Amino acid sequence: MASGHNGKIMETALHHVVVTGAAGFIGSHMVERLLALGVRVTGIDNLSTGKINFLGGVMKHPNFIFVLRDLYMENCDDIFHGVDFVFHFSANADVRFGVDQPRKDLEQNTIVTFNVLEAMRKNQVRKIAFSSTGSVYGEAKIFPTPEDAQFPVQTSLYAASKLACEGMIQAYCEGFDFQAWIFRFVSILGERYTHGHVIDFYRKLKNNSLVLDVLGDGTQRKSYLYIQDCISAQLLAVQKTDDAVNIFNLGVDDYCEVKESVAWICNELGVSPQINYAGGRNGWIGDNPFIYLDTKKISALGWAPLLTIKNSVIRTVRYLDANQWLFEGNP
Repeated sequence: MASGHNGKIMETALHHVVVTGAAGFIGSHMVERLLALGVRVTGIDNLSTGKINFLGGVMKHPNFIFVLRDLYMENCDDIFHGVDFVFHFSANADVRFGVDQPRKDLEQNTIVTFNVLEAMRKNQVRKIAFSSTGSVYGEAKIFPTPEDAQFPVQTSLYAASKLACEGMIQAYCEGFDFQAWIFRFVSILGERYTHGHVIDFYRKLKNNSLVLDVLGDGTQRKSYLYIQDCISAQLLAVQKTDDAVNIFNLGVDDYCEVKESVAWICNELGVSPQINYAGGRNGWIGDNPFIYLDTKKISALGWAPLLTIKNSVIRTVRYLDANQWLFEGNP
């Protein structure tokens, strides 16, 4: 089953689905949506960054099983027995700190994806949806950037690891008759958001509302997407496309400057800090100063986002304000 942007249910052959990274930001929302549509779900997470609280509403659901397992360190072949589809979200998402721990992207993104593909192959599971990133386009030359844009030099270890995953998945489609849906996201916002610039700025402003330090010069242009719009787009694409490899950009037809998002966050919190920009067109090594994806392909299927970037930022700030346990080291 799948849900379009209008929330209506559409039929497709999803019966028993594995969701990796099930206790994470995006994965937990996918688990909830699938269960609401009557799909049996097995969720996998090692809880290194995922939070069991995110699954609190479904842990006792009769169609849900949660498995605490590490896809990098442990054999997970048994979990994929009898499954017909995999939504693969498990990954290291700390893009900014890739140069500080270069093995982490290789292990948690590329090798984990290989392990998932092998577990699928051994259990004759041949359908996978993969969460990639718009960062694979590097510092793109075409805006908005389409799915068939030429890849430039990779600028982050995170994006390089995701691109390697895409390549492996496509090779499994060719070599083992797999079918794949590859989704290249912009940054996702909304409920259960736990990393990225909004939570960084929120935390800083809560600690000191008088001063805010911002990496870069504030003119970096970024695009964002609300979590429920992201989930709806994926389910619709899986239901409506049937090529061996289906690649979609997911985002909104818009972008904002970092200084605009700073203003929205400050306004929502009712603060007027002195803003100190670090300078430079990049916030950190690997930061792309302009991300704006062409979303005509997913839109042609009948999908449209419900929230604007500004409303997504505001909703995220309100969620953080209402969930202080996220900052207290709770699970």
